[in-house]
Amino acid sequence: MLQTSGFVATLFHGPAQPDKVTVALTMALAARRKGHDSCLILMADGVTLGVPGAADGVDIGQPFEPAAALLREYLELGGRVAVCKSCMLHHGLNAAQMDSRYAIIGAPDVIDLLMGARGTLQLA
Repeated sequence: MLQTSGFVATLFHGPAQPDKVTVALTMALAARRKGHDSCLILMADGVTLGVPGAADGVDIGQPFEPAAALLREYLELGGRVAVCKSCMLHHGLNAAQMDSRYAIIGAPDVIDLLMGARGTLQLA
């Protein structure tokens, strides 16, 4: 289970919606750059981004950075990523396929993160 976080971004889309992926990562990274605790929750199709390399090639162009670069910096700055377990299983994925740095969480954890956050962004 994850501790609470000051900023939580919830992403429901995967690489097929590159604009939403890019905006979620841009905002999560902006929160980290400003020194806020940040957690990005991957839900629904967004769980596909939990697979290593899934953000490679997602690039909507300037003024935005490519998704893989955003994610890399986000993680380097201590940003956290959580993957919804039920969504992951629904998409035929398992924990062994997810990036080992990501937490696998359930619905109660999602609620705790959202209720404990000082700010949230939902990209549905």
